[in-house]
Amino acid sequence: MEYSGNQVKDINIAYIGGGSKGWAWALMGDLAMESDLSGTVKLYDLNYEAAHVNSMIGNSLNRRDDVKGKWQYQSVETLEKALTGADFVIISILPGTFKEMTSDVNLPQEYGIYQSVGDTTGPGGIVRALRTIPMYVEMAEAIKAYCPDAWVINYTNPMTLCTRTLTEIFPEIKVMGCCHEIFGAQKLLASMLKDLKGIEDVGYRDITVNVLGINHFTWIDEASYQGTDLMPIYREFVDRYYESGYEEKPGQWMNSFFSSACRVQFDLFRRYGLLAASGDRHLAEFMPRAWYLKDPETVKSWKFSLTPIDFRMKRQEELAHKSKRLAAGQESVQLKPSGEEGICMMKALLGLGDFVTNVNVPNQGQIKGLPLGSVVETNALLVRDGVKPVLAGQLPLDIENLVARHVLNQETVLKAALRKDKSLAFRAFLNDPLVSIDIGAAEQLFERMLQNTKAYLPGWDV
Repeated sequence: MEYSGNQVKDINIAYIGGGSKGWAWALMGDLAMESDLSGTVKLYDLNYEAAHVNSMIGNSLNRRDDVKGKWQYQSVETLEKALTGADFVIISILPGTFKEMTSDVNLPQEYGIYQSVGDTTGPGGIVRALRTIPMYVEMAEAIKAYCPDAWVINYTNPMTLCTRTLTEIFPEIKVMGCCHEIFGAQKLLASMLKDLKGIEDVGYRDITVNVLGINHFTWIDEASYQGTDLMPIYREFVDRYYESGYEEKPGQWMNSFFSSACRVQFDLFRRYGLLAASGDRHLAEFMPRAWYLKDPETVKSWKFSLTPIDFRMKRQEELAHKSKRLAAGQESVQLKPSGEEGICMMKALLGLGDFVTNVNVPNQGQIKGLPLGSVVETNALLVRDGVKPVLAGQLPLDIENLVARHVLNQETVLKAALRKDKSLAFRAFLNDPLVSIDIGAAEQLFERMLQNTKAYLPGWDV
């Protein structure tokens, strides 16, 4: 890299999953709008052709007058070529195909288990993790071999176990997992100020929060705006909208599989007294099945959706067509902020200004009461070549009990995957709150789900 004033040139970024449609384009747009950084992005994907098309799309940006950051995009055929010389490694992959994801989400429904997402916890999240962990073992070993000093930013779900696998295999790795769910909670608080107090134009970064928990099951125990404690105002907000739910555009949850009316968030606040900071679709999966996911009618009553896999498949098909149009110059990448903070994080790590945001990193004591070494989500201060987790404190014991159950189960899943231990994996499967069914039925479901993902379980007795 080359430093010149407040600019850093010749940065090398390895993008694992570089054939992605959506995430890759968002990164390209963010890099194009950033004048302080430039360099090379190496795109690696099992689908080389998809990575090559993305390299064409990325390089076309350099011909535009509105592009500030100049980057060269290269599609590469091996992980070694992508990682060699990398300053940053970005990982954003789909572990498996939609065929496996269909099994993760749809097969449990035959046993009365409904999942709104199926990528983090529940039977779908656990089986997804079992096939993802071997991939991350390979990546950890490759990063250690080819770019041990690089900073690694993981976006793949299950976020916690992906990040945890990297630290288990390569303890010295410089890694953090990044998720935008907390931003949604901050935006909700900004909307609350507008709705209840008439305060306009509050950005989500104007809202200061203390974050503690694990990815997609995070909690906020302190929130403020310009020195004003927002928790009492949030209680008033919950009381006003508990039954109806809250949306800036009423009815949006019925028209978008990714939206909700925040009723699960509001219910958890009434039960536990802290702000559950993830979206309803994720939060519901961490709780007992009968609460929010008993059946589709129950889900509808809480005003969120079960995200169908056929919808994801259709969207991916539409993005594939868009990819061709972008590569052919029939359509242009829109230069607008993606809402992700990856570029801000890289700038901070490069010494271009400190930055505070939420990250998923091993617990060094930033959350008291949860196991050291387990991956937790809190705020952290990013400085030149360093991530310093902010001391977040301890969750109330009743919430800690909920979170710790999942932390310990995630550790069990990791051990089962590394040992290829089907019996241990099944015990983790049984320990999940959504798998509250007859043990014989649970065993049958587990066996069927493993069969459907066995291509990604090398060495397992499946």
